[in-house]
Formats: sequence, C-alpha cells, structure tokens
Amino acid sequence: MKILITGICGFAGSTIAEELAKRSLGCQLFGLDNLSRAGSELNLPRMKRCGVRFFPGDVRNASDLESLPTVDWVVDTAANPSVLAGITGQVSSRQLIEHNLLGTINVLEHCKRSAGGLVLLSTSRVYSIAALASAPMDVVKGGFVPRQHDIKLPGWTDRGINEDFSTQPPLSLYGCSKLASELLALEYGAAFGLPVYINRCGVLAGAGQFGKPDQGIFSFWIHSYCQKRPLTYIGFGGHGHQVRDCLHPRDLAPLLHDQMQSSGKLAGQIINLSGGIASGMSLAQLSQWCLQRFGPHSVGSDNAQRPFDIPWIVLDSSRAERLWGWRVATPVGQILDEIAEHAVAHPEWLNVSSNA
Repeated sequence: MKILITGICGFAGSTIAEELAKRSLGCQLFGLDNLSRAGSELNLPRMKRCGVRFFPGDVRNASDLESLPTVDWVVDTAANPSVLAGITGQVSSRQLIEHNLLGTINVLEHCKRSAGGLVLLSTSRVYSIAALASAPMDVVKGGFVPRQHDIKLPGWTDRGINEDFSTQPPLSLYGCSKLASELLALEYGAAFGLPVYINRCGVLAGAGQFGKPDQGIFSFWIHSYCQKRPLTYIGFGGHGHQVRDCLHPRDLAPLLHDQMQSSGKLAGQIINLSGGIASGMSLAQLSQWCLQRFGPHSVGSDNAQRPFDIPWIVLDSSRAERLWGWRVATPVGQILDEIAEHAVAHPEWLNVSSNA
C-alpha cells in the first residue's frame, strides 16, 4: 500500500508517519511539505529514518502534486491550523483559504488521478461559535464546567459535542475553510467513487510540537512557563477558565491504519476524535500543573474578548468508539509530562519556531 502524507513535517504529519511506519509493514510512505513553518525542517531526518520518500512542495500548487507518485491513500494533514489566521495579519484571508481549501481541492484531484482514497484531518472548530457560546457555564476548580441540566442544544451530550452539533457560521475563517474542505471531500468521494474519511480532531498536543498562543496551546503554555516567559489569560474575565480537550496524534494512527485497510467500509462517515472529558483542562488548571512542575511564575490578565474565542469545547468520540473500536491510549497527564520533559531538554524551542 502506498500512502502520501501532506504536511508531513508538521507535528501531526510527522507523528502519524512515524506511527504508520511502525504499524504498516510493507507500506510505502511518501511525504509532501513546503517547510514554511520555522523548525519543520528538523523533522526531515526523522522522516528519512522512517523510510519516507520526501517531496518538497506546496498543496496550493497543483503542479507540485502532479509530479507525485500514484498512491492508494492520501492522509491530508496540511493546513494553517490557527483560528485567528486571516484575521490578525500574519497571513491574509486569501492565503488561509488558498492553503486550507484550494490545497484540499488539489489533494482531491490527486486522489482522483490515482483512484485513491482520502483521510482528511479536520477540526473541532467546524462547530458553531454562537451555539457553543450560548451554553451556560459554572466555574469549578479554576475551569468552566457546562451546566448540563440547562443545556438543550442538539448534539450536546454528557460526554461533550458530538457530530450532530451545529456547524452554523460564524466558525472563524479557519473553521469555515475546514468545513468547506469536508464537504468537497465528500462530494468528490460520491462523484468519483473514492473512499473518504473525515476525522474531526480536538486539540492535538505532545512533545516536539511548535506552539503559539493561537495553536498548539498546551505546548506553547508549558514551554513558556518553563522558560519564565510572559503569559496572559485573555478574555472571559482574564481568569483562564476556558477549557479544551487534549489528544496526542500518535493515538490517531491505529484508526487511520484501520480506515485505510477497510476497503472503503464506512466511507463517508464523519467522526470526532478527542481525549474527551477526562482530558479537558483550562489554562488556569494548566498553570497550576506547571506550578507543581516548575515552581512559581506570574501570569497576566487581559479581559479583552477576541473574535472566535469560546468558553468550553470537548468532543464526544462515541461514534468512533462504536464504529471503529477506537480508544484514547495516551492520557492527558502523560502528554503534559512529555511536553514538560521536552521543554526542559530544549530551552530554545520557542526561538527555533520563531515564537519568541
């Protein structure tokens, strides 16, 4: 089986490639990356050790994909994953859409030429901001907790947000670009008989991730706290009560392997993948964890509300468990420990990724 992984030198792509190389004996792995993220080139030697045949290229350029080998599957991990992308000026709105949506179109055309399947990594940010913001919350032990008995929103369960939750805009330009990519992928699958799997992921985290305030927040926070760099709670009173779930991308690999080995079984399904309620953590709670690990460090407070901020989101992965027997293998405590060990061993990490 021949597998192409786009964005292979990113955190998710490189981790998945390494895990698939261990698990899929006899498969051929190809990788595409434009190496635009500072530090991503550091993953090239690791990919070489995994036997990956690397191609420098950009999913936004159709000709870069036209020269790639024919493959059985594409695992698409290439994206600009920042919820503020296209808004804050670091990249333009056009650049974001070209990367996340035009890139998906070019990948789908490659799948069409290869008659191959697509596994698309999507995001929890396809879910409606207005609906999420409307859910009443209490504050318990430094983090928001949903007032479950008062929430009557379709798709809201006692385990989090399931796939039936509203995707009504606003979602953010990032979330909208990923939702549009999902729809296009399903249409290509139906029109051309291509197996397509869409996996909506919670917050990915682990050692070796390049973090920023708007993406890779667990890595950014731990590295910054360890190095005693400035940190600030933003919005919602400036208390850091916002809660997100946490998932290590290596836990995705067994499911992706099963999807690509399934001969199209359950193709077209959209599933959530997340660390679940047990992994949910607020920034204030993460700071308390860092305090125990690294000692005291002050965190600032800014009450200013940013666009697209939400108080609480945890994905309900019940469908993935039911259909695929998928389970989380790496608990949040282990993820945080791995990041902390990496932060101690690599004090220059935030500088390497140009996030000083």
